[in-house]
Amino acid sequence: MAKHEHVRVAVIGSGFGGLGAAVRLRREGITDFVVLERADSVGGTWRDNSYPGCACDVPSHLYSFSFAPNPDWPRTFSGQRHIRAYLEHVTDIFGIRPHLRLNHEVLRMEWDADALRWEIETSSGSFSAEVVVSATGPLSDPRIPDVPGLDGFPGKVFHSARWDHDYDLTGKRVAMIGTGASAIQIVPAIQPRVRSLTLFQRTPPWVMPRMDRNITGAERRLHRALPFTATLRRGLLWGIRELQVGAFTKHPGELGLVEKLAKANIARAVKDPALRAKLTPSYRIGCKRILLSNTYYPAVAQPNVDVVASGLREVRGSTLVGADGSETEVDAIVFGTGFHVTDMPIAERVFGADGHSLADAWKDGMESLRGATAAGFPNWMTIIGPNTGLGNSSMILMIESQLNYLADYLRQLNVLGGRAALAVRPSAVHAWNRKVQTRMERTVWKSGGCDSWYLDANGRNTTLWPGTTGEFRRETRQVDLSEYEVLRAPRTASTTTSRPPRTKETAQ
Repeated sequence: MAKHEHVRVAVIGSGFGGLGAAVRLRREGITDFVVLERADSVGGTWRDNSYPGCACDVPSHLYSFSFAPNPDWPRTFSGQRHIRAYLEHVTDIFGIRPHLRLNHEVLRMEWDADALRWEIETSSGSFSAEVVVSATGPLSDPRIPDVPGLDGFPGKVFHSARWDHDYDLTGKRVAMIGTGASAIQIVPAIQPRVRSLTLFQRTPPWVMPRMDRNITGAERRLHRALPFTATLRRGLLWGIRELQVGAFTKHPGELGLVEKLAKANIARAVKDPALRAKLTPSYRIGCKRILLSNTYYPAVAQPNVDVVASGLREVRGSTLVGADGSETEVDAIVFGTGFHVTDMPIAERVFGADGHSLADAWKDGMESLRGATAAGFPNWMTIIGPNTGLGNSSMILMIESQLNYLADYLRQLNVLGGRAALAVRPSAVHAWNRKVQTRMERTVWKSGGCDSWYLDANGRNTTLWPGTTGEFRRETRQVDLSEYEVLRAPRTASTTTSRPPRTKETAQ
């Protein structure tokens, strides 16, 4: 039989959020924890996404932990290989490996109201934990649309996040479905070697130039010798992006100049008026994430690339039929269609105090307090939870703010003493989300005239934070106990075979 292990904290996932949580736990003096990871190595989305051209669209010195600066980033916007290596390095230097439980996919988490702990079933054993930190991330489970006839396609099919490196695209007729951040990196990387590339574009993205370059050896030596210079560099990158937030969240009209620059970027690279018209969005820039590339437009303008300005309607054998009725014969289909963001599969595996799943609790839209705790799920916290995403800056800033909240959450449990749990009050969750959604109405993400993955099935933006990262850090600096109810376990809970009702304590 697989062994059972009890820990104080179970962290789910080993991407930036999970590893950050693990490091913070150790820095808080907590070593009784595990990191449950379904794959055979750490890295999260930077392990899973290894497609050609994969890189980050946030500058490297900002897309790294403030407590683990890397003076040796090779480029201003580093690639997937270097980001993954950075996460492996963090795992080693902070002593996280003994806490890792690789190949442990979480199948079910259930709150035991009497014992005040989580019972966790994984693919390689069971665990119980006083606190669960869910850091599975919104970009972890690929979404492939239900296209009629796809099952009958005789060629190769895969998602950008599950790239098949054993399949050689050289000389093949390839269809790229989608025009998001992954697609604009994949297209230039594969265009020179494929026979033909058909890009199915439901909505064109706004693409700005990518100010990428090699970081010189002199710069790297300076950052190693004088670490404060790397800190200053990071601070400058952060400050510039903080100043941009108002245009996205309060004054979308101010983005008009940026839109003109983006149109000029298209005109420079695409001379064909018909193609240029296909590639020019009709919505306000910023409504969907602004993408960065110096090579996307030149690649799309090549003779072996065809842009179908509609979605994929159906598949008939090896023929792909667009929504506009066009037909294309291909050998391989690559889906760059994003992830389950507002309907994360992990929510179907988490069962709270009333026995209902998190997916049920969130069936009308994701809601949490300060992007962290959900009503009905005591001692459960999520990293990169609802309304913590960003449209123009680094998610590492938001993750570190949530780690501050996690640390104070655990301190509060220590102060309470004994066997206790914190259950967020539904009224606190609703009040927080009313405030967030009221602010959201003014943002470009709601008023910009686009349909993006930021929105859930009800048209609510449950993904992004409508403010600055500095503001979010202030909001998550510490736990406000008035927003929680304290649950106490009965003294006899560990010895009795019955299930006496738990007692409650008002947190004031």
